[in-house]
Amino acid sequence: MSNWPLLSVLIWLPIIGGALILAIRDAQTARWASLGVAVLTFVASLSLLSGYNAGIDGLQFVETHAWIPAYKIGYNLGVDGIAVALILLTTLVSVLALIGAWSAIDKRVNQYVAAFLILEGVTVGIFSATDAMLFYVFFEAMLIPMFLIIGVWGGPRRIYAALKFFLYTFLGSVLMLVALIYLYMKGGSFQLADLYALPLSAKEQTWIFFAFLIAFAVKVPMFPVHTWLPDAHVEAPTAGSVILAAIALKIGGYGFLRFNLPIVPDASQEWAWLVIALSLIAVIYVGLVALVQDDMKKLIAYSSIAHMGFVTLGTFIALWLVREAGNADAARLGLQGAMVQMISHGFVSGAMFSSVGVLYDRMHSRRIADYGGVVNVMPWFATFAMLFFMANAGLPGTSGFVGEFMVILAAFQRNPWIALGAATTLIIGAAYTLWLYKRIFFGEVANSHVAELKDINGREWLVLGVFAIGVLALGIYPKPLTDLMEPSIAKLAMQIASSKLL
Repeated sequence: MSNWPLLSVLIWLPIIGGALILAIRDAQTARWASLGVAVLTFVASLSLLSGYNAGIDGLQFVETHAWIPAYKIGYNLGVDGIAVALILLTTLVSVLALIGAWSAIDKRVNQYVAAFLILEGVTVGIFSATDAMLFYVFFEAMLIPMFLIIGVWGGPRRIYAALKFFLYTFLGSVLMLVALIYLYMKGGSFQLADLYALPLSAKEQTWIFFAFLIAFAVKVPMFPVHTWLPDAHVEAPTAGSVILAAIALKIGGYGFLRFNLPIVPDASQEWAWLVIALSLIAVIYVGLVALVQDDMKKLIAYSSIAHMGFVTLGTFIALWLVREAGNADAARLGLQGAMVQMISHGFVSGAMFSSVGVLYDRMHSRRIADYGGVVNVMPWFATFAMLFFMANAGLPGTSGFVGEFMVILAAFQRNPWIALGAATTLIIGAAYTLWLYKRIFFGEVANSHVAELKDINGREWLVLGVFAIGVLALGIYPKPLTDLMEPSIAKLAMQIASSKLL
């Protein structure tokens, strides 16, 4: 445990650092200053790992301060194993995104890097908040820097993509606000612990469930509210795509674990079939959509939607298992699989978008048809890309296999047909991933621009190397991650096993 406000440091260090960097006019100085703040934040976040005691039940690194006493809204922070894993992912990927896109942006550089740092701090706030209204404030605040990153430094259709991203997310979160206000009127508190204990009627739970479902489904994103993501990815700069895929999408999955399941478990059980059906559509249909894309970023974006379908599938399969079958062990397996998939997807999607960035920086094209034979001129880069593409296809030994396998295993104990539907991703994912790799890297160098490409430099080696370590470490030995999260997962499984009906 920590005697100093570590979570506040992790939230406000990048936010205040980003605000101060706005005053720096020199582009190179702004880049180095932002990297210094991001590295300092990552180093500080390692204290979470070293100081977290998985044997203690309940939240750790707790901070409690009155904020708006009249409405019992507090600046209350705390983390469990689930939040610790996501915060570490956030601080690490933020460093890699800044290094990877070091010279990709040459206009308003101070504002660009400041937006990334503020986004990092706000995201840590989302994963740390134990007051529902504080969570909502951070949840909404992250829209602003992401909107600017896409809308100011994005591609030709950046305004359209930024507005679509903002409207989808904002409209979903308005419903969440209404649900939170209702819960406050009912129970007189915004504290998540109080909301978990608040009994609700079946009708109340249903309305609140759908309010939360829409808010978090947009963030994941789930079918059919997923259409903003490919546009946002295509138009966003490389670092924006990395952050969006590796971190921002995880907020939706985290929201289901923190809000839907423990606050309205009975409605979540009743409507689990709907979420599972939508998850399977994401896994199968959206995977097929990825097969026909001609833009690298758009293909990987659809791939992200398919892989995030496993997060929602594992989460709601666990609900069925623990409440209908009384199988707590299988439920924990499903929840663990969902969480491992979130962390794995952070590494794999971040690495894949970073790889696209390496090519785009050299060729200024995302069209798959413009490439071919890249392995002949960039062998080291092709080696890294092969690892990341194989992880995306779910190859055993990589992180992409572990979470999906755990979710499929849990689903099989509920219904073999659901497991079979989920397992089709191993075929579809391999199809679009290998087809993409073949068209970019293999064959003869037919394009004169490709023939002039230079292999990755030291900076790109560092970024892709760290991603590769994450992908392999989690794929070969996921035990440290599962051990970190297991007590929190077990507690959640116990919480959702009980009815909260009035």
